[in-house]
Amino acid sequence: MNAAVFESRPWPVVLMTALGAWLAAVPLTLVIYMALEPVLLDGPGPYVIGALLLAASVAVLRRHSLPLFVEQLAVPGLLVGGLCLGYALFKDTSRLTAAVPLALLALGVAAAVARPWLRMLLGAAAAALAWVAVDAVMPDATPSLWRGGPWANLPGLYGLIAAWALALAAQGRVRPYWAALIEDSAAGWLLGALVLLGLSAGDKYFLTSGWALAGGMQASASASAAVATVGALWAARAWPGLRQPWLLAVALVLIGLAALMPALGVALFVLAVVACGQRWRLAAAAALAAAWVVGNFHYQLEWPLAQKALWLTGAGVLLGGLAAWQMRGMRARAVTQEKFGLRPAVFIAGALLTLLVANGAIWQKEQLIAEGRPVFVALAPVDPRSLMQGDFMRLRFALPEEISAPLLSWDDVQRPHLVARLDARRVATLLRLYDASAPLDEGEILLELAPKDGRWILVTGAWFFKEGEAERFAAARFGEFRVLPDGRALLVGVADQNLQPIRP
Repeated sequence: MNAAVFESRPWPVVLMTALGAWLAAVPLTLVIYMALEPVLLDGPGPYVIGALLLAASVAVLRRHSLPLFVEQLAVPGLLVGGLCLGYALFKDTSRLTAAVPLALLALGVAAAVARPWLRMLLGAAAAALAWVAVDAVMPDATPSLWRGGPWANLPGLYGLIAAWALALAAQGRVRPYWAALIEDSAAGWLLGALVLLGLSAGDKYFLTSGWALAGGMQASASASAAVATVGALWAARAWPGLRQPWLLAVALVLIGLAALMPALGVALFVLAVVACGQRWRLAAAAALAAAWVVGNFHYQLEWPLAQKALWLTGAGVLLGGLAAWQMRGMRARAVTQEKFGLRPAVFIAGALLTLLVANGAIWQKEQLIAEGRPVFVALAPVDPRSLMQGDFMRLRFALPEEISAPLLSWDDVQRPHLVARLDARRVATLLRLYDASAPLDEGEILLELAPKDGRWILVTGAWFFKEGEAERFAAARFGEFRVLPDGRALLVGVADQNLQPIRP
């Protein structure tokens, strides 16, 4: 079926029909699974079922004249068939042996069907499987999403982007059918790579500590700057209008940032290439990936927070100064000021406000550490094997039962406080929820609770440490806090059973 047939179908009709087909197919698939569970999970069953479903689904999707509902029924069959083969291969073979044929199979199915959206999904799946294959052959010391390290498997991500660039280069040298296949599949491949790129830069909820800026990190930083430079040169070659001194300075600032963030250079390179090719949706995805990488720069723990804030602030000041300098030479500046009332003072005030907020937060934390009272709180008993996950320790403290209710059950807009009693060693025993009408007894202090995952916790639920030091921190028995008289607290470390701090 050619592309013109698909374009003639209104997308709302296709969407509603697909929804109906899936609602019919999913329960049927579950019934078949329950009836054939022993066959599906053991022996050659997953291979046979997966191959048959894939072949039947591809045959249906290649038919020229089929009702739309029947056509959409083939999509869940395609998914279930692929999952069956994936389950069997990953169960019976290594990750490398399973991922490579599955990636090739995804690309082969994309070549067999002529639906752009399906080709994009298959391209994204092929990219993820290719990344798994590369990760499987990486040395164990290399940070990886599988092993919990940040900047996970950057060589694999660079390889994904290189394969995408080569596919684009070959697109103009093949027949129209194959050019369309490359356009759709490569778009999905790129989107999958950008998602992996964002995950490699760190997740704000499950992020680990930074990889020390030595060896592999230095090589990654240099490669990131080099790739960002190639992207800048690519853009300057495609768009002569970019060859201006102030834009060159902007490019140098971005290249400098890429040298600090190993994943940023790839995102900037992709952004330059797709923007020059006027693929604006992919450009938006690349820009979003770049913004995500910059946003996660805060979690690179190998540098002090103040230093990272200084670098970002410096880059922002430079970019703002370059933009202001360029605006002075534009005649449209006067029109803009007259129409919108914008003045340079507005931009200066915004920059100063940003600096004030960022540095004020840093100053508050430093003051809390300097003036806070040292307090130790015992960790709740946890199996150490589940306590350690990658390069962070998931903390849990034995809170009184009265605060175990969900967060939404609290009506007070103020954060609740715990009352704790300190012994001679400054170890806190958590007693009860604080009631403002009942004064504190001698030796009692307040500890403010914080909301997380719909419940109240004591300050934080995790402690981050440098990669490779999990064994040292497995001896942690206490959390070390600094506490102010009003109950504000900050976790500054963990200690062993003798209250000796465990330092990196």
